[in-house]
Amino acid sequence: MRILQLGLLVALASGVAAILIYIVGLSNPYDRSRVTVDDLRALKALQNGFKKCVDANGLGLQALVSQDYCQVTIQYPRDTVPKWRDPKTGELEGLSFDFNLCEAVATWEQVRNSSTILTKEFIDALPNGWEEYAWRRINKGIHLDRCKNRTLCMEKLSLVLPETPPFVPRQFERCAVIGNSGDLLKTNFGKEIDDYDAVVRENGAPIQNYTKYVGRKNTFRLLNRGSAKALDKVAELDETKEEVLIIKTTIHDVMNRMIREVPIRNKVYLMLGASFGSSAKGTGLKALEFALSICETVDMYGFTVDPGYKEWTRYFSESRQGHTPLHGRTYYQMMECLGLIKIHSPMRANFSRVVNWLPNESILNAARTASEKILRRIGAGMSDPFGACSIIKKRPKGKSPLISGLRKAAMKHQSYVKGASMYPLERNTGNAKSQVVAVSLCWINGLECKSRRPRRSDPNRCPLHSSPFSLPSQP
Repeated sequence: MRILQLGLLVALASGVAAILIYIVGLSNPYDRSRVTVDDLRALKALQNGFKKCVDANGLGLQALVSQDYCQVTIQYPRDTVPKWRDPKTGELEGLSFDFNLCEAVATWEQVRNSSTILTKEFIDALPNGWEEYAWRRINKGIHLDRCKNRTLCMEKLSLVLPETPPFVPRQFERCAVIGNSGDLLKTNFGKEIDDYDAVVRENGAPIQNYTKYVGRKNTFRLLNRGSAKALDKVAELDETKEEVLIIKTTIHDVMNRMIREVPIRNKVYLMLGASFGSSAKGTGLKALEFALSICETVDMYGFTVDPGYKEWTRYFSESRQGHTPLHGRTYYQMMECLGLIKIHSPMRANFSRVVNWLPNESILNAARTASEKILRRIGAGMSDPFGACSIIKKRPKGKSPLISGLRKAAMKHQSYVKGASMYPLERNTGNAKSQVVAVSLCWINGLECKSRRPRRSDPNRCPLHSSPFSLPSQP
């Protein structure tokens, strides 16, 4: 009798356990982040369309695909003659470059919904707080020991930081980013450039005497460290004194001169930005990143993106040492074939040119969702993209972005995020693989990931970004 009772109790306990496991399984948010057959089909569709787009629009470039739906290789014709040599190894630039479409789709989508301007709000929300971040940002490179007065350093950085983002996603409809390539002298893009809602220029590129080629409108100007040192000279390029200057650096000597010695009327901000690896170190890609964060559509002018380049030139100066031009051209072609930008150049001078084989909205959205799952991004597969975040600090009264006067698309976006401010990913530079610190994805006006040290095994913690795995062939 006792054996029967014991057996009954075991059976009952097993049944209850099975029911609990089933319920937990239904409520487990990680089920939503599992890669499904439909996800694989979306990635395959994106990859196939991407290959056709590059082959059709790349002016000789070809895209090679593999069984890994995230990976593509963009290859140059064999008779291409590389010019750029690695200054460290002396090796010539290669003729093929690998790209991860999953990483590109997921990361650039975040940029398009982010603020790329450094703010006090962002710094205050970081795990180490204002002091550690300000101290680290302002003491870079060889000037590490020149800012010995910590309080003074933080005060200097504070002077050029707005409380909250001064610009919002989709604030402008059509934007143009103007590079400095000598190829611009082969065109007459000036009038069409001036028709954009906003124009982003780079460093000390002049307008006077070149308006036929580069236009005269100047809304924003992105500056590297060298240009920031001559901030007063750069400001003179703007007759209206209304051009917004955005600086990529916070190194101490630049900050000291900029704040203490240069009397200018222009607004000055610091670039926050995300990191996209070695292909994204130039000012040009940072300018595109900034434009994509505030504009509905972005067009690109004045970048060396046509075949047959012979030397690296600016439209206003002689030959110079450039970045990796072949790598850059393939990266920009990748961006165009993902629908992020449209390239204008001497060989693509028709303003009405149609970029063939661009992914439609449904494919792009499905592939983006699948990519976020593969990358284990926070909130992947959830209907609420902020579901993995918790409110830790509400925006102070009176600090919400000014919505009146914005275009409808921008107002709709602000309504969607309920006045929150989204910031790009912060990368862990100490990790050779540049893994993303998952907590940073949730820096949305004080929204913070529930865990600062994510663990995949704990469903109550945020998943850590990792390198994409090799996907199986299409079912």
